[in-house]
Amino acid sequence: MTATTPRRRRPLVVILPLLAFAVLAGLFFIRLFAGDPSRIPSALVGRQAPALDLAALPGLSTAGGPVPGITSAALAGKVALVNVWASWCAPCREEHPLLMSLSRDPRILLVGLNYKDLPDNARRFLGTFGLPYAAVGVDPAGRSAIDWGVYGVPETFVLAPDGTIAQKFVGPLTEQTIRDTLLPLIERLSGKPAAS
Repeated sequence: MTATTPRRRRPLVVILPLLAFAVLAGLFFIRLFAGDPSRIPSALVGRQAPALDLAALPGLSTAGGPVPGITSAALAGKVALVNVWASWCAPCREEHPLLMSLSRDPRILLVGLNYKDLPDNARRFLGTFGLPYAAVGVDPAGRSAIDWGVYGVPETFVLAPDGTIAQKFVGPLTEQTIRDTLLPLIERLSGKPAAS
């Protein structure tokens, strides 16, 4: 009788780990294929944006004069998009035409945080693909990016007029993300619909 007792428990010992693995695998696949992967949760969403005081990209100018750096004071009271980018970033090239279009939206202030880049390369990138930013601040060592919780480039933060981070997008913005998520958020934060 004692010889049969371990046999009855043995299938349970084998089945429980398999069942636990199946549950974990199911949760993994649900998270992998559900939702927008560019919307990675951030501890900063809903909180005041970290302070910014970034020097301007040297030698970057427009017909109106030098392009300024980024300061928290310049972002205050506006719906602002802080786009983290670099000339060496291939996905940044993919999203750049979309940023050029967004730069024409009068409801937002689009600024670029140039991450761990060489000034000559950054200027060449913007000279080739266009300047969508009202301001470009340089972060050569990535210290400000660390404060903002940047995983990599590109990333885009949406700031509410009160200076809180309303949304964070990881990876290049896409037409679908802009249409389905970003533009409705801009409308809500600005209180103004998109111009027709």
